[in-house]
Amino acid sequence: MLDRAELEVEDLLKLVLVLVVVWLAIEIVGEVVGTLAAIAGPIVGLLIAAIIVLWLLDRI
Repeated sequence: MLDRAELEVEDLLKLVLVLVVVWLAIEIVGEVVGTLAAIAGPIVGLLIAAIIVLWLLDRI
């Protein structure tokens, strides 16, 4: 059985550091995806409106 004292502090610090890096990466990716969604939303709306107008004018 594994004693609690067999795990070194440096190993725990490395584990915490890896978890923090993963957390920061997830936060950055989330921000990038949110920004892209905020930009793409109005563009998609404009494209849909343009397609409807072209449809009504019999240009499609």
